[in-house]
Amino acid sequence: MFELKTLALYILTAVAEIVGCYLPYLWLKQDKTIWLLLPAALSLMLFAWLLSLHPTAAGRVYAAYGGVYIFVALVWLWLVDGIKPTAWDMVGASVALLGMAIIMFAPKSV
Repeated sequence: MFELKTLALYILTAVAEIVGCYLPYLWLKQDKTIWLLLPAALSLMLFAWLLSLHPTAAGRVYAAYGGVYIFVALVWLWLVDGIKPTAWDMVGASVALLGMAIIMFAPKSV
């Protein structure tokens, strides 16, 4: 159960970060309204807060989070941008998720 909660929290954290970065991208690159910066800032605040909820050392959280972020970014690429990830994208995401699992769920002495 701990593993599923941790993974769900990481996924939510990644979505908050991606939304917080994607909205300014829309404003800068696709001439969308500047008002997108307001929900972007709120999303990035949510991202920072969510990172603080992880029950382990910050450095370990950030290292493991990177693996989940890679996976979620590829899901975003597919669902939002409409670009299907390649097999190599999925292999890379799998390696990143394996790294995350090793970092977060391996036995710790401290």
